[in-house]
Amino acid sequence: MRSLQIVSALSKHHRVTLVTTHGDGDDPEGLARQLPDCQQVVSIPYDVPKRGSSAFPMSLARSWFSSYNVDLWKWRVAELRRTVQVLVEKDQIDLIVADFLFAAVNVPLGGDVPVVLFQHNVEYLIWQRLSMLERNPIKKLLFAIEWRKMRDKEAEICSRADLTIAVSEEDRARLAAMAPTARTGAIPTGVDTAYFAPAGREQIPARLVFSGSMDWHPNEDAVIYFGESILPKIRAQVPEASFAIVGRNPTQKLRDAAERLGMIVTGTVDDVRPYLDEAAVYVVPLRAGSGTRMKIFEALGMAKPVVSRTVGAEGLALNDQKEFIAADNSEDFAAAVVHLLHDARRRTELGQAGRALVVERYSWPQVAREFEALCEGVAPAHDEDEPADSRADMPRRRSPRYRGTRVLARRYDEPGRPHRNF
Repeated sequence: MRSLQIVSALSKHHRVTLVTTHGDGDDPEGLARQLPDCQQVVSIPYDVPKRGSSAFPMSLARSWFSSYNVDLWKWRVAELRRTVQVLVEKDQIDLIVADFLFAAVNVPLGGDVPVVLFQHNVEYLIWQRLSMLERNPIKKLLFAIEWRKMRDKEAEICSRADLTIAVSEEDRARLAAMAPTARTGAIPTGVDTAYFAPAGREQIPARLVFSGSMDWHPNEDAVIYFGESILPKIRAQVPEASFAIVGRNPTQKLRDAAERLGMIVTGTVDDVRPYLDEAAVYVVPLRAGSGTRMKIFEALGMAKPVVSRTVGAEGLALNDQKEFIAADNSEDFAAAVVHLLHDARRRTELGQAGRALVVERYSWPQVAREFEALCEGVAPAHDEDEPADSRADMPRRRSPRYRGTRVLARRYDEPGRPHRNF
């Protein structure tokens, strides 16, 4: 969603070529229709090897003999790299934006065209936190190897990019500490407050909801943890409490856990808003992750009371007890949810305060303007490394004032509206 909104805004003022991938069930034509101002949308067929697939073990094994961890290795797409290289060689590009670290392995770093790395997460931190949570000693060792490889490659790519843009000041500081020579900036998270707005549907009593991409390991860990450690404590006081998990590609492990724990798994839905609108409380029991969780802003846009672990609300300018409730252990989390289920006035108060905040401060047009300003500052900074006489003869296309063609190579990994997985 963040990527879609920013690309859409950039394409109204710049000539944007979007280069991406799509797998089975994705809708590249639908993406192009949603970006009518883009000069070109190029989507390359590619089925990424996912955990549990027959191709994943081979990707994992090959990554062991490289400097890449498996998450980066599996997103090296030869056709994507060739497409970007052809655009660069045709001298059509003023700026490359690599959307997510996974896209950066497919763009030419250190060449004539400056590269902006858009870091939606501090990727190594996700693996590091998963390693800390893992109880199986073999898996724990594998996670430890993976996060260290990810950290090393992440630091290298941030250092080689002309600018790295984070989605919170906290993440920007982490990236700067990891890669001291990197040039870094930050933008806030946004939300479409006209789209994510209360619709007045009748609430399902004691309905709890979580939304997210269910093939992302931190989300899967969060909802299973909630079902095993928190939901029983809630049901001990509110027996009718139900928990709906809304999001694409739930794994078999999650489906089995949901059946065992009495949770509802929807799978892919056309529109997440009805599920949020019907909820009494929106929960974010994340124990791992990085970046900022747009799901919280979407729930606040729907005026839903939110209970979240601190990790889930990380990087968002929210005040505990005013716009959401923070709870970092299962007892406190369950107690906060039970209190809200018993107090309709408090639910309304919390939800209204959250919506007021995002409407006032976090609209997508404002976020996109901040992103655009950072990008427009990169080309002249990149050209400062050239000899003065070379810059004096710079063609108009390379002038920082000229709004020329851009290319964005991207991988989308967070849910929102349907068909966003490109």
